[in-house]
Amino acid sequence: MRAIKLFAQLSIYYIIVVGGVWLLLRNYPDLRQILPIGGAEHLINSGGKSNVLEATVTSASVKTLGESLGWMGLAIVGVLLTAVPVSWVYMATRTAEEYDQSLISSILILPVVVGSIVIVVQHSLALAFALGGIAGAVRFKNSLKSSGDALYILLSVGIGLSAGIGAVELALVMSFAFNYCFVALWVSDYGERQGMKRYMTDFDPNDEASVASAAAAAAAITGAPPAGTPPATPEVPPKPPAS
Repeated sequence: MRAIKLFAQLSIYYIIVVGGVWLLLRNYPDLRQILPIGGAEHLINSGGKSNVLEATVTSASVKTLGESLGWMGLAIVGVLLTAVPVSWVYMATRTAEEYDQSLISSILILPVVVGSIVIVVQHSLALAFALGGIAGAVRFKNSLKSSGDALYILLSVGIGLSAGIGAVELALVMSFAFNYCFVALWVSDYGERQGMKRYMTDFDPNDEASVASAAAAAAAITGAPPAGTPPATPEVPPKPPAS
């Protein structure tokens, strides 16, 4: 069953990522000073500081150009590590009729862009206003096929913001919670009503009705007749009357 396979894939992936980072910090504790992690702790303990970013930015101890580039590179790697499993959930749960490959690219690339922008503007209010003006002038437009797709975009923005302020652990928690919530909704068919349009696929290899509906959907996309449909018999024109 695809749901069990996806659940196992996500669990193994998160265990490997969290376990690898834990072993790395345990053997090399000094790396914590240059890794883009710990920002969530400083956000929570910021207290009455007027600038919330001040509490997180000051936690990163980068003193050279190499350390700065390394910090940014590790932040991007952290973004990709947290965004990849989100794309798995979309590919596994989205219906074939509404599947959008461009959204997969957005899930992976948008957090990198947002994180890089946050790193640029977090020290300058003037740069933040300039960026807003540029974005307003360019007028990016994209129509999403469903409000559910907007959740993936919002999560991608959140992951990018977290990595940009040095809180990759917060991005990992958001990715973890989002993915398992979607898998739970997919397995339980929560809110489903017979005959209503679905956001997530209900394909079940053990259900003949689901197989037939999936085949019909694929036929509608490709223009080919569903599997098992007998070929149409060509019409034979009537013979002309004998003279």
